Amino acid sequence: MELKNSYTPYIRTRDDIKAVMFDVILALTPAILLSLLVYGLSSFLIMVICVLSAVLTEIVFSKIFFNEITSIKNLSAIVTGILLAFILAPYTPIYVAAFGAAMAIIFGKLIFGGIGKNRLNPAVVGREFMTVFFPLVMTSPAIWSGNSLNISELKIFSFINNNDFTNYLDKMLLNPTGALGEVSVLALIVGGIYLLIKNRISWHIPAALFSTVFIVSLFIKEIEISMGGLMLTGIFMATDMPTSPTYSFGKFYYGMMMGLTMAIFWKLGIQFETLSYSIIVLNIFSKMINKVFRPVVFGYKLNLIKKIFEVLKISVLILLFDVLWAFLHRFELIPYIVFIYIFVISIKLIASKKIK
Repeated sequence: MELKNSYTPYIRTRDDIKAVMFDVILALTPAILLSLLVYGLSSFLIMVICVLSAVLTEIVFSKIFFNEITSIKNLSAIVTGILLAFILAPYTPIYVAAFGAAMAIIFGKLIFGGIGKNRLNPAVVGREFMTVFFPLVMTSPAIWSGNSLNISELKIFSFINNNDFTNYLDKMLLNPTGALGEVSVLALIVGGIYLLIKNRISWHIPAALFSTVFIVSLFIKEIEISMGGLMLTGIFMATDMPTSPTYSFGKFYYGMMMGLTMAIFWKLGIQFETLSYSIIVLNIFSKMINKVFRPVVFGYKLNLIKKIFEVLKISVLILLFDVLWAFLHRFELIPYIVFIYIFVISIKLIASKKIK
């Protein structure tokens, strides 16, 4: 008699982590091409080094920690490498970029147990490690202004009809100021639309983040956040699945509080680290936000007063944490936080007995 496996009815999908990561790479491709067009060999080397370092680190340390190397097949290391390159200055030394990518994989992902278990965005972790261990390099003006640009502007919209609006669109298409991934706002938007169509991200976090920053900027005129950096953060960094809330209301709140955190950091004197710090802070509170905004169990009634109190409580905690983080930054104590993070998270991994 021939036996066949049978399964109970359930929702099924052909998608897996590899398919999701591949779509993210496709979404990043327009911005990658324009970055290469502007910065040429410099951009190419940084991206290649970041990806290679991330992939090799994934292979080596997955073998050391978990005695397996199959995780490399899901393409997540490649995505981490690209995103890290995107938030780096165009003339960052390649050895520093390689170090950052390795730290992103080790201390941003693998030390938590691998993909889907990380509490912080790996690319942002990698960048902060670079800032702590190579402070002179990462704060040097030289990494922002190296060789001459291959191309400094594109006249596409204004070529058709030259006016203020078309000139603005050309600036949105290509504006080579800032990090590698910030050269084209339109390229990032195109990538975001693709991810929305493919249902890889939802609109809640980007919409809440962008609208909050816009509203706050009406009252705080001195806020100067790169439009490209904001788009990169809202579309590709803040929507990272393991480090962002699951539920729709939680996502919207998460984006809103990230926007407020950016404004607070800028008002308190943090400029160059505003986006990275905002991501880290909201990553830390992501699980708490998820718990507060989880749907009411079927058959139970919503206690609105209790829910409002919970939202207010976590809001106050986030805002107080913002002030604390700004204090740590002002007195140059962030490196010590990173050292403590390395020690605590390493001990936690060893104690978990996940290392084989």
